[in-house]
Amino acid sequence: MKPLSEISLSVLDLSPIREGGTAAESFRNTLDLARHAERLGFHRYWVAEHHSLPGIASAATAVVIAHVAGGTSRIRVGSGGIMLPNHAPLVIAEQFGTLESLFPGRIDLGLGRAPGGDSRTARALRRHLGSNGDTFPQDLQELMEYFRPGGPGNGVHAVPGEGLHVPMWLLGSSDFSARLAAELGLPFAFASHFAPDFLHEALALYRRHFEPSAHLARPRVMVAANVFAADTDVEARRLFTSAQQQFLNLVRGTPGLLPPPVESMDRLWLPHERAHVERMTRCSAVGSSETVRCRLEQFTAETDADEVIVAGQMYDHTARLRSFEIAAAIHGQPLPRSV
Repeated sequence: MKPLSEISLSVLDLSPIREGGTAAESFRNTLDLARHAERLGFHRYWVAEHHSLPGIASAATAVVIAHVAGGTSRIRVGSGGIMLPNHAPLVIAEQFGTLESLFPGRIDLGLGRAPGGDSRTARALRRHLGSNGDTFPQDLQELMEYFRPGGPGNGVHAVPGEGLHVPMWLLGSSDFSARLAAELGLPFAFASHFAPDFLHEALALYRRHFEPSAHLARPRVMVAANVFAADTDVEARRLFTSAQQQFLNLVRGTPGLLPPPVESMDRLWLPHERAHVERMTRCSAVGSSETVRCRLEQFTAETDADEVIVAGQMYDHTARLRSFEIAAAIHGQPLPRSV
């Protein structure tokens, strides 16, 4: 078991839009948190593509990445992730080729196959692309070819993009992307912060079938966790209720803005809803420094992860900054700078 200090620690940000707030406020907070994370020594800062969700502002993910990378100087910045079926591979190659040209050596391209929204939103996004999750391997292969020197050999070139090194990660919550990442020798990140059911099966499959490649010599695993840290367990649990309410609204099919915390969830959910939300969020560390330390040590021991990416949808921005400070202090040592 690797000590926590030897595991890279990163940030996953959904640019939450809170009740009473705006997307503009969310983007200011995202940049402020990214600068904070850079000062604290976090390894990378990822934002995620979601669509038609009132409480998440990071739909134009490449634009938000540019906003964050332009306002920081060292931390790696990327996508956690770009939903490949929503886009033509050439467009993604051009976008991330542009980002890598603007911020050389700092850009990651994490890719997922989910729509990042409901079926109606997926149809609106994809229009006449004809792409869906079933074509993900072919779309991924096409995207990878655009970054190769000389391109795919069909006369189409990603400019900028061609010949640039933009590290790719496959993201998933099942065994599909785990198998594909293993086959292609790519690093794999599991979305355990909201879909933990197949975590251990997917990691075992990825490690068992991993084929070394020009991208990666040995398996590299990132796992996601919700971290809500505060000076006391009671305060951390109160802060966590904002995320619990947001998950509850998703379960009910009524997504909304990030709500303020409440003293108790008891009157807000029914028993079966509570069970559903608690299952979705079981990869969470909520509490004081010592409580969070114990939970993260347990989580990393269970997964043997190389990296933990931390999410924390908090209504109060100052409390969110404090939570990441506590997480960094728990980590305790400078982080590895490898890709």
